[in-house]
Amino acid sequence: MYHKIRVVMGKRDDIYRLEDMVEYDEAFVGKAVNNKTKSKLKRGRGSQKQSKVAVMAESTVLEDPNSGKLDKSCRYFKMKKIKNLEAKTAQSLIKEFIDKNTVLQTDKSTTFSDLSDCIDVHVREISGTNEGNFNLKWVHIAISNLKKHLQTYHMITERMMQNYLDEFCYKLNRRYFGQKLFDRLIVASIYPYWYDCG
Repeated sequence: MYHKIRVVMGKRDDIYRLEDMVEYDEAFVGKAVNNKTKSKLKRGRGSQKQSKVAVMAESTVLEDPNSGKLDKSCRYFKMKKIKNLEAKTAQSLIKEFIDKNTVLQTDKSTTFSDLSDCIDVHVREISGTNEGNFNLKWVHIAISNLKKHLQTYHMITERMMQNYLDEFCYKLNRRYFGQKLFDRLIVASIYPYWYDCG
């Protein structure tokens, strides 16, 4: 039942596309492996103990009127389990979930070397400077919080990983809903049935 609810959460969030300014990065999240795989484990980025996850955060640069300093505010997140770190995978996700008129911010990975067909404005991360505030602040915060959240569970399989990502993002995107969160989830669960019956 809980996984069915997580699926509903994911479908609800998939309706929306990210826009304005969006940060994009990839993360490696621990997952369960079977006994046969344990004897052949690799280390580092290619390890079978890690799921690859694309993380997107819709952010906006704001200026503090008192100090004049630039900082970022964040609205919505998306997290998708991916099979690899190839450029085609990133391009497909960007086309599906990010508006073409968005300013996309990424790191200097070769994965993001050519996104001209997917997005109009692409900015690579500027290290060591606050100019324009082009950094991946909210993506990195989300990745850190995700890893802490998943420690609550044990033995998350690759097959179920997306369900847990959907749950985390659904709650994160509605972090200010308070007591209304449950009511909104009920609406999200029954809305497709209303639509089909209408």
